[in-house]
Amino acid sequence: MQLVVTEEQRELRDALRRFFADRSPSAEVRRAMETAEGYDPEMWALMAGQLGLQGLAIGEEHGGAGYGLRELAVVFEEMGRAVVCAPFLATITAAAALQAGEGGHDLLPGIADGTTIATLAVAEEDGGWDPGSVSATFQDGVLRGTKEFVLDGHVADLVLVAARGTDGVGVYAVQDGTGLVRTALPTLDQTRKLARITLDAVPARRVGGADALRRALDVAAVALAAEALGGAQRTLDMTVEYAKVRHQFGRPIGSFQAIKHRCADMFVLVESARSAVLNAAAAADEDPRELPAAAALAKAYCSDAYAHTAGEAIQLHGGIGFTWEHDAHLYFKRAQASRQLFGTPDHHRRRLAEAAGLTGAGAAP
Repeated sequence: MQLVVTEEQRELRDALRRFFADRSPSAEVRRAMETAEGYDPEMWALMAGQLGLQGLAIGEEHGGAGYGLRELAVVFEEMGRAVVCAPFLATITAAAALQAGEGGHDLLPGIADGTTIATLAVAEEDGGWDPGSVSATFQDGVLRGTKEFVLDGHVADLVLVAARGTDGVGVYAVQDGTGLVRTALPTLDQTRKLARITLDAVPARRVGGADALRRALDVAAVALAAEALGGAQRTLDMTVEYAKVRHQFGRPIGSFQAIKHRCADMFVLVESARSAVLNAAAAADEDPRELPAAAALAKAYCSDAYAHTAGEAIQLHGGIGFTWEHDAHLYFKRAQASRQLFGTPDHHRRRLAEAAGLTGAGAAP
């Protein structure tokens, strides 16, 4: 697999960094996260019309650009670096389910052109993201059940629901809002909105099976890992910058050995996370059989790496790092909340253990 960043991907990264610096600086992030919608509709339209981000990994036959997860990983890394408020992760996850399913391809053009905000509703009361834990039901053409922690569920035009039908767990597209109730949930990370969706005999149609759901969850795991990489890199950068200008005892604090060691440890975590993301994105594009393990590894490692670097950034910034005015808390909250989304690090480590045959009868404890 190709584990290098191409010149085209570097150009994409540069364009995205300029775009988010202009359209989503810290002040705009703070403004958007306080709105009921949780994002800027004008920026969302520009992301689709000017940059084509929503359709980047959607096939050309459905109005997209036909790229893969490696390009999407670049997008998520830059969005994580800027802590962008947008329903992008939710929409891309739903698009992955549609592309992997046998039906619902007619819904992809709306996602690609930015007119449709979509989301995938999986977790329920127990907070689990494993398809086997789904208890919502599809019977006689309607959905029943309750979904928790639905990304951008309060604004989604299209809701894809993981539910249990006569042929097992599948993915169902809600066709209208009859019987669907959305309730906004309080969140630790104010830059990302979550909702509870209650389904009371909601009309829907099947668009994919369990394989489509698993593919979407793996794509979401890689996307979150890439986002965590971007956030971890930014927390490292801001900490190093601060260590150069903050003086104590007549010298920059970055000259003290203890500070150097902690920054070096952050750097190692960031670079290792980069390798995990590159590997998982390449597996998605070139060797789908390796994706489940690669996605689990990337999500587990990058989640922990981001949480650590964000925590270190607050500590090494001293008193200013604990204030509302400083951006360190935005990254810290995003890191902590993202650890829970689409499976905790422990959940994904269990997946890795199962893939390696280290669980079950006869396995080592």
